[in-house]
Amino acid sequence: MFTHNLNPILLDLGFIAIRWYSLAYIFGILFGWWYGKKLIIKKFKVSQSKPDTNDFDDLITYLIISIIIGGRLGYVFFYNLSYFFNNPIEILKIWEGGMSFHGALIGVITGTYIFAKKRSINPLFFLDIIACVSPVGIFLGRMANFINGELIGKISNVPWSVIFPAIDMMPRHPSQIYEALLEGVILFFILNKMMFRKSYSIGTCAYFFLIFYGIFRVIAEFFREPDEQIGYLLNTLSMGSLLSIIMILIGVFMYFTKKNENFR
Repeated sequence: MFTHNLNPILLDLGFIAIRWYSLAYIFGILFGWWYGKKLIIKKFKVSQSKPDTNDFDDLITYLIISIIIGGRLGYVFFYNLSYFFNNPIEILKIWEGGMSFHGALIGVITGTYIFAKKRSINPLFFLDIIACVSPVGIFLGRMANFINGELIGKISNVPWSVIFPAIDMMPRHPSQIYEALLEGVILFFILNKMMFRKSYSIGTCAYFFLIFYGIFRVIAEFFREPDEQIGYLLNTLSMGSLLSIIMILIGVFMYFTKKNENFR
């Protein structure tokens, strides 16, 4: 059993504080930028219909904006609409926390689609790359959630349970670490293994990202406390589980209805 005494702030300079959560976003984006370009060079042959590294460089700005706007609005609409409806100025206070993965996902898909259409490139080329690199950012984000002592797990007596004194003195599942391993490490290896198959169908990683992330998130939600302001929907599902089930259904539908567009 471990008692959580980690500090969310890595370095406090007085006029500015460097937080682990901020670093997770920064390093996740930087790694995704670097590794995404490596994937493009190694897997995709440059042509008028396929992205090159310069296109991906330009896409990064769209992705950063999409993650921030989508993640924040997703939290507002999915998790705390009544509060923000009565306190609209609070929507702008991103530094106080409150981001939604599913909202960020919608933002990324939307931003990528807009960018790709402007460049006359199939959006699925970019979405495949993003699907392969994003688990690293998810891993870092979930580890930052653990350091912050947020998104806590359910009470448990497993040997690796964690006590979060800021919450209570009950031992709990380290659900943040479960998510880091499932949605980060395992998902990364599954999608990158899939990407480098000899025959690859465009969009496969993007579709399977929706499916596997959704499955892993539903599993993790079983060990995680529901959001206090929402609780369980229909006395069964957390909001995260419901949104993830929708992800799975969309991924399965798109995979089985997509055109067979293959390349080597």
